Amino acid sequence: MSRRVNVIGVGMTKFQKPGASDDYNVMAVNASKAALADAKIPYAEVEAAYCGYVYGDSTCGQRSVYELGLTGIPVYNVNNNCATGSTALMLAKQAIEGGIAECVLALGFEKMEKGALGSKFSDRTNPMEWQVGVMSRVQDVNQAPITAQMFGGAGREYRFKYGTKRETFAKVSEKARKHASNNPYALFNQVLSVEEILAADEVFDPLTRYQCCPPTCGAGAAILCSDDFARKHGITKPVWIAAQAMTTDYPSAFEDSMIKMIGYDMAKACAKKVYDQAGLGPKDVQVIELHDCFTSNEILTYEALGLCDEGQAEKFIWDGDNTYGGKWVTNPSGGLLSKGHPLGATGLAQCTELVWQLRGTAGKRQVPNAKVALQHNLGLGGACVITMYRAD
Repeated sequence: MSRRVNVIGVGMTKFQKPGASDDYNVMAVNASKAALADAKIPYAEVEAAYCGYVYGDSTCGQRSVYELGLTGIPVYNVNNNCATGSTALMLAKQAIEGGIAECVLALGFEKMEKGALGSKFSDRTNPMEWQVGVMSRVQDVNQAPITAQMFGGAGREYRFKYGTKRETFAKVSEKARKHASNNPYALFNQVLSVEEILAADEVFDPLTRYQCCPPTCGAGAAILCSDDFARKHGITKPVWIAAQAMTTDYPSAFEDSMIKMIGYDMAKACAKKVYDQAGLGPKDVQVIELHDCFTSNEILTYEALGLCDEGQAEKFIWDGDNTYGGKWVTNPSGGLLSKGHPLGATGLAQCTELVWQLRGTAGKRQVPNAKVALQHNLGLGGACVITMYRAD
């Protein structure tokens, strides 16, 4: 039987705009030191490091841990687009689960440039060419940022299919801003109304500027260990990973549907794997950090995770079932929309928030009686990682 995997330490930096942050290695060290201090262990106890980033030279992972100690441990560099942080977390979990190590570090960081995401290589096949091919067939390609066209196109397809109001998409962003106002680590703490969100410059229908996650710099880290390690170090009742799965693209991703192209089917399949592993369903969960890179993706993810039936997200949102006092609290951190989205760090920042929630230490953001938490991290190209955490 596989071993239980505990999360005994978490930490992150305050997310910042490009040009305002420390260098990647400084952010990474600060997040790692915070996680080690939280776990109350020295770096010498760590047997491997799984370091995730998207934009950077090879072996940035090694440079990101040098100041922690030159202990000779294996350092694995991980890149899986926007799901990078959770992919590093999954590899770290597998090391503990499989008996390869007793204590490991999962680390994610990103130093981003200003402006929309773009490809860095023009002399080779673009890994997103199949996704762009779907978009070209379905809605053509224009001058808007490519990811906004993809997720905006999925939102438009959903809107036309179910008659969803544009105000509903803005309502998601309003909720994100309200939650982030209580998060000192978030990039944006200013509350915005639905009217203000809709009045912002349109990026790609139905998305305005405030419905798109900003380029962000930051780092997040987690210390994972076995039950034996936790006992030896006097750690009682740690948060633990109840289930985790990753899926990548299915054939349906390349049918002529923007909703499927941006990962709906792989998210739905991944959620089912996690629920089956854990023996728990969405009704057992209290708090969720999901990948709201655009408001349209949050709406689609409600349905992929089984929080509501397909086509029912609008009612779900206006009934308040996605926030405090409703059925679930989604993105209490403010999510990618308001906390920010440093690609490699996002998955570990989600992990950090959920561990704080399950410990009952999230301050003004605390979700009452949080015992089971769900994390959803999506990357185009494509990968979806979903993780369920529990607190005894």
